[in-house]
Amino acid sequence: MPNGLDSEFLAKLKSKNDIVEVIGNYVSLEKKGSNYWACCPFHHEKTPSFSVNSIDQYYHCFGCGVSGDVITFVREIESVDFVDAVKILAERVKMPLPDINFDSEKTIEQKRRRDAVLKILRESAHFYLHNLNSGRADAHVQYILDRKLSSSTVRKFGLGASLDFKSLPEYLLDKGYRRDDILESGAVTETDKNRLIDAQGGRLIFPIINAFDDVVAFGGRVLEKTDFAKYKNTKETIVFNKSKNLYNINLLKKQKKAAGLKNIVMVEGYMDTISLWQAGFYNVVASMGTSLTKEQARLAKRYADDVLISYDGDFAGQKGAIRGLEILRDEGVNVRVVALPEGLDPDDVVKKYGNDGYQKCLDEAMPLIDFKLNVLGRNYDLTKTEEKREYIAQALKVIKEAESESVREDLLKTLRDKTGMTFESLRRDLDNAPSAPVVREAPEPVRNDDGADRNVKACRFILASVLFNAKYARNFDLEGVKFDNNVHNIIAQYIKGRKKNGENVRASDLFEIFDENTPELSAILDLSMGDSFEGYGAAKYFEDCVKTLERQKIEDELKRLSAACDAETELDKKRQLTRSILELTKQLKNF
Repeated sequence: MPNGLDSEFLAKLKSKNDIVEVIGNYVSLEKKGSNYWACCPFHHEKTPSFSVNSIDQYYHCFGCGVSGDVITFVREIESVDFVDAVKILAERVKMPLPDINFDSEKTIEQKRRRDAVLKILRESAHFYLHNLNSGRADAHVQYILDRKLSSSTVRKFGLGASLDFKSLPEYLLDKGYRRDDILESGAVTETDKNRLIDAQGGRLIFPIINAFDDVVAFGGRVLEKTDFAKYKNTKETIVFNKSKNLYNINLLKKQKKAAGLKNIVMVEGYMDTISLWQAGFYNVVASMGTSLTKEQARLAKRYADDVLISYDGDFAGQKGAIRGLEILRDEGVNVRVVALPEGLDPDDVVKKYGNDGYQKCLDEAMPLIDFKLNVLGRNYDLTKTEEKREYIAQALKVIKEAESESVREDLLKTLRDKTGMTFESLRRDLDNAPSAPVVREAPEPVRNDDGADRNVKACRFILASVLFNAKYARNFDLEGVKFDNNVHNIIAQYIKGRKKNGENVRASDLFEIFDENTPELSAILDLSMGDSFEGYGAAKYFEDCVKTLERQKIEDELKRLSAACDAETELDKKRQLTRSILELTKQLKNF
């Protein structure tokens, strides 16, 4: 079995973790017929095509083709490996894990490296925390006091201090960690003279913790003026990919479990997150930079459907907010943007205007198109004729993006009031205005007909009919069917083996045989949608598919015999081959 886990244990684990219940914790499922449906959590779509089969305990998206069992789902949705997905499910149902015997040197080494990196990062976090409390981190402590962070908040986020460049690598080596593992953790880097140094030397340390409470990286802030970046993260590693993480996701997860989440506030950096959390806004996370990614948008969507982006009030922050809004919107998130006073970040707003002042900003959060107009208006002096005309031209391009006529009318009224132009003239200009170019990430392709030939499609439908126990295929014997495709052959062998032993055939078992991204398996699962196996039409198509393969079998034999006949020099054998060819040709005419 994968990763050395006992098959009996995995079967028991999956039986205790009902796939509908598990997936229902991440997406909203609606029962239709015997299956449950939702918008796919792995690609953006407006019409649900993600199906969960409660009987056979597997999921399949008819839009993007992803599929798998309950372990596969947890592995993909949580971005963890197989063993960690098993651990999550075992903890969910309070099942003790057996001793895991890994089945390859590569797997053993990969797990050893990952475990070593996590231990080194946790050890480093404790080291930094000890430094902060050692009485030798005056500059770090002063910065915390200046930002008015309480001691309980500092402990909650595990803030620490790097005092120099050499202490951490020396400490880790003294603890017995291997040099290559220390470097792989990202906490330590190497100079061109092969000397190990603290990657965050001298900085205030912000541990980055994932949803499972593992320290996976560090952020650091300089405490004095320097040519180096004010904030930086440790490098991407075997356990850390910045584009797939959100700062404070660990506490957000606990908040969702404890009290639920109405929405998420997404800010730009560490201090904004900590300051808002201390002020009582426990639904806050940070994208750790202005470039929000699709993976971060999907991660946020797991915890709430509504996201408020609250980036800095300067122009760079505003542009970052617009990009983030478009990415979130494209992932199906209900998203609004929080307009902050010019030049202020969320931390500044809380300190200057208090909790109520920041809450007022949240309450006044606006949709993307309104915010675009708001940002656009800051670039022009409307008392100058030329600038006002240019503003109107650019604003009309934005308004043209609106999805409904009522929104366009409302925005035109706002533009009228702002510029003093008549509504009628703005309406005429809008009708003639070019649309603003929309720059977005290309959406994930939705799979269409893959152009498979008739024989391949026939093989797929025959296997799907037997696999999903269609009435007309229950007594069908696959022994007489020839499958040229390796995936088809393996599925056929699985079905024949189960039936021979008097066992039920389950589609979910196939995910223990194939990778869940196997295209041909996905194509067969696609056929389970709707009433593909119901009624006279399905039975007739099944019969036609069987005949198609029988015809192909005869045609292949004819080619073989014809080639043998052409090559044969003995007259009697040539006549015998000719008779066989004529007999098969007659059979072919009956199809």
